[in-house]
Amino acid sequence: MQKGLYKAGYTQNRELSWLRFNERCLEEANDPDVPLLERLTFIAIFSSNLDEFFSVRVGALLGMNAVKPDGVDNKTGWTAAQQLKRIYAEADELCQRREQVYKSLKKALKREGIYDLSYADCTKEEQEWLHTYFTQNIQPVLGAQIIDPGHPLPPLQSGVVYIAALMKHRGNEVLAIAPVPAGLPAIIRLPDKKTVRFVHIGEVILANIDVVFSGAEIKERLKFTITRNSAIDISSMTDTEDYRVKMIQMLKKRKNMDLVRMEISGTPSPQFAKYLSKDLKMDSSVTYVTEMPLDHGYLWGVGSLLDPEHAKRLKYEPYTPKLSPAFKYSRSLFTQIQKKDVLLSYPFESMEPFLLLIKEAATDPDVLSIRITIYRLAKRARLVDYLCLAAENGKDVTVLIELKARFDEQHNIDYAEKLAESGCTVMYGFEDYKVHSKICLITRKNGRKLQHAALIATGNFNESTAKLYTDVAYMTADPEIITDCISFFQNMMAGILNGKYKRLIVSPVSLKQTIIRLIERETRKGKNGRILCKMNAITDEEIIMKLQEASAAGVQINLIVRSISCILPEVPGKTDNIHIRSIVGRYLEHSRIFVFGTGRYEKMYIASADFMTRNTERRVEIGVPILDADIRQRLHDYLDLCLRDNTKARIMNSKGELCRIYDDEEELSVQNEMMKRTIASKEVLPSVAPHPVTAAHKGIVFKTKYEPRRRAPRKPKPQETGQPAPETPAPAEEKNK
Repeated sequence: MQKGLYKAGYTQNRELSWLRFNERCLEEANDPDVPLLERLTFIAIFSSNLDEFFSVRVGALLGMNAVKPDGVDNKTGWTAAQQLKRIYAEADELCQRREQVYKSLKKALKREGIYDLSYADCTKEEQEWLHTYFTQNIQPVLGAQIIDPGHPLPPLQSGVVYIAALMKHRGNEVLAIAPVPAGLPAIIRLPDKKTVRFVHIGEVILANIDVVFSGAEIKERLKFTITRNSAIDISSMTDTEDYRVKMIQMLKKRKNMDLVRMEISGTPSPQFAKYLSKDLKMDSSVTYVTEMPLDHGYLWGVGSLLDPEHAKRLKYEPYTPKLSPAFKYSRSLFTQIQKKDVLLSYPFESMEPFLLLIKEAATDPDVLSIRITIYRLAKRARLVDYLCLAAENGKDVTVLIELKARFDEQHNIDYAEKLAESGCTVMYGFEDYKVHSKICLITRKNGRKLQHAALIATGNFNESTAKLYTDVAYMTADPEIITDCISFFQNMMAGILNGKYKRLIVSPVSLKQTIIRLIERETRKGKNGRILCKMNAITDEEIIMKLQEASAAGVQINLIVRSISCILPEVPGKTDNIHIRSIVGRYLEHSRIFVFGTGRYEKMYIASADFMTRNTERRVEIGVPILDADIRQRLHDYLDLCLRDNTKARIMNSKGELCRIYDDEEELSVQNEMMKRTIASKEVLPSVAPHPVTAAHKGIVFKTKYEPRRRAPRKPKPQETGQPAPETPAPAEEKNK
């Protein structure tokens, strides 16, 4: 492998590329063509993304800087410290932009009769009402305390909003803190029937904290929240044979990891800042001052304060995923898959056929076994109910559930326990490899013969995200694919990672090797070579190098990459023939589709993996060839729409910047067009009433047609065209009314 890829001049830093993707989410929040409540959702997504970025990526870089400070990034040659410096600067700029977007959204809400108020904005009568609300509903459950030798600082939780007060107490200057109670509403609606006026609970506590510390002199007060490092090496946990126990240990350790960021409302005085720095051990370089509410989860719920018609007007036009017309729902789905391959396209089509297939298998006396891998599930998963029912009905149900799915660990542990209680065979995967594949295999006896049906998907078996993410799922009974599926589950149960497969491409053994081999095949064709791939990210060094070689040979390469792209397109003399676009819209683009070549020699796969080293080398992933001609055409039509999208797509330039598209074509959004084209089946679903819940899994409790308005083409900014700035300023754009 080439060392120092950054010296070649056609790669960029992974973290900065991701920050540019998150900037796209902020663009959606600032886009007047996006309905107002949806814009609130995008600013919440931006904020949530940034929280996770600091927790995971920044946390990992801080750890790297402590252990190996001279190590460098292979895409840029930067040390961890140099990367952190650039990340902090970029994140600070994005947070400042978020402030401006938030202010504009508050004004837009106000025009709709929705008032997002600070405590000071409220009338005197409203403040009195809030004071009473505080004493009756908040103070009794508020865990406020002073910080002194007798009252040490309790462990602060990542993501919780805290109230901090600097005060004079019994003659001493002390710091006091109070966490905002998690069980109370994030926003409090004021008693005004004409308009919607609300205040954040943190604002109410902040204004009334003197009531809690009666007699103390409050000198200064503010709200803050922290982000902890969540990048934990599970191998550092206590050695135990029970993998589940090790994961529980990891979750406990995560709660006390080092702080990587603090957000505060308002600028503290130097004296107050000194207290925060001393007691919280937080470096001022990663402290961000914000006027935006620290608990941004409330943004998803503003619509619930409105009457239904008002809320409907401020959202995308409702869309319900349609039933696939490929099935006759009054007949056995398993039998139909024996005759014809089927593709489900989420969220335009529903996941319901897959759930009905599992339910059918659970109650079919001739079904022998169900095998499935699980990475992330819905909070209330019917899939688990049906798997439990199958086991209770005597089916051999094997579930390989990944406990290392970040931030879903406890959720998956709870589900694993319920599945095991119902009689399912539950496996937890491998300590050094995440099982990220999405595969299900059903085996049924038909007389003396066995029949099989498999589903392989690009996204999780998650009934909630299937309505929000674009993914595809391939249902087939192809004999060679079925043979590979059987081998895959046998290998997983035996702990074998290097199994051999004829049709499936499986990491860490053959997925990356197959991708490289197909890129090399197209490279040999020169200008006649074609590569078209859609994915979420590309960071794998070897794949990047092979794509550059293909581009240099004249191969036309189109990449649809939602977030991270470490390869830079259209760098003169190096990646001239690589073109990259990113699509951010109503739904999260999540499907992975790979096409190499054209015509009869074309190879097409869908897969659970991105072109990332973690997917190709450190996870168990699956890709499946698409053999059915009709399904191949469907996927081609979808990819073609992605390449024609000039509304939600952005083109990446040679500097890694994502630029708007200005052309003479009619406005087209791939997601809007897919909703239009998806036709509901005329078949009527059979009864889908819940099956009788048995004692083994009763009461699962967990611990834990929109059309964009047409707009006149805007003159591209100089940085979007690569041209020098004009000598005289262009006229200001008319403000959107």
